[in-house]
Amino acid sequence: MIRYTLNCAAGHQFESWFPSSGSFDAQQARGLVACPSCGSVQVEKAMMAPSVARTDRPDTPAPATDAPPADAPADPQVPMMTRPDGELRALLRQLREHIVKTSDYVGDDFADLARKMHDGEIEHRSIYGEATRDEVKALHEDEVDVFPLPVLPDDRN
Repeated sequence: MIRYTLNCAAGHQFESWFPSSGSFDAQQARGLVACPSCGSVQVEKAMMAPSVARTDRPDTPAPATDAPPADAPADPQVPMMTRPDGELRALLRQLREHIVKTSDYVGDDFADLARKMHDGEIEHRSIYGEATRDEVKALHEDEVDVFPLPVLPDDRN
């Protein structure tokens, strides 16, 4: 792993870890490296002094390189996605919360109830629940409008 000190176009400085120098270059080219302060993807490596372990004096421990500077934030946050990706994730989260709040959870009865509503056997209402792949496929084949709720990984995942 390589820890880089990075600068954005707005002058903010932050650190991030990468598996290799090539990994940084690839992520930067795809716009995946963004400033945690302003979201800018115009990011460059800052000048850094190399950290070289001393081998000439085995009784003297090498200086610690993992310790953050005294004035560094306790938990620096480096976004793992671009701003548009974060906005899309927020919209999907709002959609899911709205559906859960305004619909009835029917559990494993979802496919059966959706089909009965479609066929006019019971009154229409907003529902959500569980269905197997085969049940969803059969509903689609019968032109019953259903769609999966968006599932998002944890915020810090």
